[in-house]
Amino acid sequence: MTVQWQEWVSLKPFNTFGIDVKARYFAQVHDDDEVREALARAQRMGVAVFVIGGGSNLLLSRDVDALVLHMASRGRRVLSDDGERLVVEAEAGEPWHPFVQWSLAQGFCGLENLSLIPGTVGAAPMQNVGAYGVEIKDVFAGLTALDRETGELRDFSLAECAFGYRDSLFKRAPGRWLILRVRFALSHSLQAHLDYGPVRQRLAEQGVEQPSAQAISEAICSIRREKLPDPAELGNAGSFFKNPVVAAEQVERIRAQHPSVVAYPQADGQVKLAAGWLIEQAGWKGYREGDAGVHRLQSLVLVNYGQASGAQVHALAQRIQADILARFGVALEMEPNLY
Repeated sequence: MTVQWQEWVSLKPFNTFGIDVKARYFAQVHDDDEVREALARAQRMGVAVFVIGGGSNLLLSRDVDALVLHMASRGRRVLSDDGERLVVEAEAGEPWHPFVQWSLAQGFCGLENLSLIPGTVGAAPMQNVGAYGVEIKDVFAGLTALDRETGELRDFSLAECAFGYRDSLFKRAPGRWLILRVRFALSHSLQAHLDYGPVRQRLAEQGVEQPSAQAISEAICSIRREKLPDPAELGNAGSFFKNPVVAAEQVERIRAQHPSVVAYPQADGQVKLAAGWLIEQAGWKGYREGDAGVHRLQSLVLVNYGQASGAQVHALAQRIQADILARFGVALEMEPNLY
């Protein structure tokens, strides 16, 4: 079946910020053959390729003069199960949260802390997505990617992905690897991670003493819904800035002026600062300029109130970065990919 190409397609429905820019060409692909066909045609035409999943980690500041390839593959399957541990594989186009909910419905544990994260399965390893004390690397069992330089498929192990904080080999080599499917190491028994953020407190409020994976997922969903706006109602890409990791001495200098600084010591002796705390202390929480703004409840989230352009959101982000650097000597790094 021939992949259908469209011209000058609005990408507003395909990015969670709801930024209305156009793609010179647009195609949806549903399997490996369609991926190869679309890439081959783009190469014959001399057209660049820009791959997107759920568009939840993307800030589009201009029209995309390329083929925007939307990964729409579906499928999830159990590859192995010894009665305790199992490996589950999902296609890159699977929406992330429904995949998590499916795994929980099967009685599989491991993904519960990653509930309600927007995006797709294929995009999750790019950023080493994480929340509430768990990252993709903690449940990772491998992935299959297409090498766009050679056309060959390659399987990646955990070590080969070089995962870091919101980072991976795939993020550091943009445009080379196209992730087709991802495998996860899950379990039939729960090893609960409850000590990051207010998860344990929320479960206690709900009267849950011996939480199941499903109960943890529901508690995290309720926390996220309170803290983060729904992209379907208010355009955003979730946390806009990474939590910066700095030297312990720098934290002590900040603490001398701001005793309430929120900081998390790291195993290597450095300290992770809460970017949201820095932004709120600087007075940006709830700030709005036109239709670009900082969310009124969560200062880590930049929002599009309706008609903001990607350039306007980016300009606001740059102003915040400059202010935090001037006030605290801390450089904030954007999480979303800027185009």
